[in-house]
Amino acid sequence: MERTLERLLASAALVPRGEPVSLGGGDIAEVRRLVTDQGAVVIKRDDPARLAGEADGLRALRQADTPLIVPEVLAEGDGWLVMEALERGRAGNDAARLGEGLRALHADTGDAHGWPHDNACGRTPQPNAPLVDGRAFQRERRLLPLAEACQQRGLMDDALRRRLEAIAHGLEAWLPDAPASLVHGDLWSGNVLFTPKGPAIIDPAVYRHYPEVDLAMLTLFGAPGEAFFEAYWNGRAPADWPRREALFQLYPLLNHLLLFGAGYRGAVERAVARLEAA
Repeated sequence: MERTLERLLASAALVPRGEPVSLGGGDIAEVRRLVTDQGAVVIKRDDPARLAGEADGLRALRQADTPLIVPEVLAEGDGWLVMEALERGRAGNDAARLGEGLRALHADTGDAHGWPHDNACGRTPQPNAPLVDGRAFQRERRLLPLAEACQQRGLMDDALRRRLEAIAHGLEAWLPDAPASLVHGDLWSGNVLFTPKGPAIIDPAVYRHYPEVDLAMLTLFGAPGEAFFEAYWNGRAPADWPRREALFQLYPLLNHLLLFGAGYRGAVERAVARLEAA
């Protein structure tokens, strides 16, 4: 075991019982599980700034008044993050409990869209300098920076960038401004765990913005199910949800295009076409 990790564990009064075991699914960071004298922990190794952002996000999610389970940060530093390990297992009515938990999370609102610190979504730096208007935040902190980055890497042509810019500059014409909800920020299905105590959320990229950010990410690569939406909307689904879904899927799709290459360009183009047709 590396000396820096040993020192970090000692600072948290954790005594290892064996060596860390690699866990699958870590596309961005190295992730391991370690048994200690105080139970199992999860260890991540990554860029220190990215880990600091994740730790900050986990603490913010734990401080929110929700029934969702969020792993406790036990130690962080020197390129390592040590967290509570969560037990996997099904609990009754998981989908509805996830919907209720997210509704409670999104009820935690603030005055401005953004976050006090920049963080990252995957390997992509995520600028969070606050703006009072949510439409401006989506345009200036999300869509336009990623469109520019994708074009600079040759992943987007001028025509597609112009279409994206037209959407970004036209948000005020249809999207009402709204209070800024606390959002997980990267809530694809792999970042939702079902434990015997209920649904848990991990690997956040938190900020405050429209709550549909998290819903659109959940539906991007799967479907949380009708029970989830019934519990989440609680009879108050917005009439323009399909349009909002397409809008808030653009940012993660652009990020996937940037991170993983041209295979995601078609998905970006389809989301743009959905918004143009709305």
